[in-house]
Amino acid sequence: MRRPLLALFCMLSLPVGAQSPAPEWQPERPVRIILPFPPGGATDLIARILAERASRDLAHRWVVENRSGANGNIGMAAAAQSAPDGYTLGACTIGNCAINAAIYARMPFDIERDLVPVYWSASVMNTLVVRPDHPAQDFRQFVDWAKREGNRVNFSSSGFGASNHLLGEFLNGRLGLAMQHVPFRGGAPGMQAVIQGATQLFFENTPTLIGSIRGGQLRPLVVSGRTRDPALPEVPTLEEAGLPDAVIEPWFGYMAPRGTPPHIVARLNTLLNTANADPEVQRRLQDLGARPEGGPPERFVQHVHSEVARWREVVRVNRIERITE
Repeated sequence: MRRPLLALFCMLSLPVGAQSPAPEWQPERPVRIILPFPPGGATDLIARILAERASRDLAHRWVVENRSGANGNIGMAAAAQSAPDGYTLGACTIGNCAINAAIYARMPFDIERDLVPVYWSASVMNTLVVRPDHPAQDFRQFVDWAKREGNRVNFSSSGFGASNHLLGEFLNGRLGLAMQHVPFRGGAPGMQAVIQGATQLFFENTPTLIGSIRGGQLRPLVVSGRTRDPALPEVPTLEEAGLPDAVIEPWFGYMAPRGTPPHIVARLNTLLNTANADPEVQRRLQDLGARPEGGPPERFVQHVHSEVARWREVVRVNRIERITE
């Protein structure tokens, strides 16, 4: 029988006295975060910052284990199949925890049946970047250039079905472009393809790109958030550039295998909230271009539910072909 993610929180919200209080859980060995993408992307960078701070005062430091493949499905399936004892978390993103369910005909895990939410860590924007020698100096010039070039334009993504893939297809549909999609296994390889000239543009999470932007290897043209990105205050939003209703803000969080005791979920959430509240962590995340989120597991599960519904509709309306392998 399928159980919604919110079932876990019915237990957490019972009146005092309705359940026996459990002692505060203390990890007796390292907590492992399975990171379903290669090193160097936003998911990886954010997880490492939080893992270091969350375990700083514990007997054992947390570890981040990169296990990429299938747009994040392989690593998340491994997390779902792990022992529900609090020592394994899966890094959950807009891609592997919301979009994939809409584009994969067969998923190796079920977000409601196999996992429980622990923590919503951060949200980011996607930034459209080109090489510094690209002829377009702003987004409107970029659109004019892309229309002239037609299907000779190609764009990187961090994988088929990733938010940066769907954003590229969205621009094709809205603006009458014919850009060709070139998927990579993660954000860092997709970024390097643009730097090296193998692809011409990339719409990727700001934290993945920010070092290369500041180093002059990439030039930003526009961001996909509701407001400008504090890490790139001079770069306009898509709406400011003349494209309304184009807000896409990728997000990140952590889930545990279903069956993880509620008091352990609560303790992990507390450790991560404490880490995220550290001023140095806040500074590091914001410097990357990430907006710290936080809060109880309930906040995360509500967001995941709304995003799953949203991306199913995006895939349906844009007639994006599903993966049947």
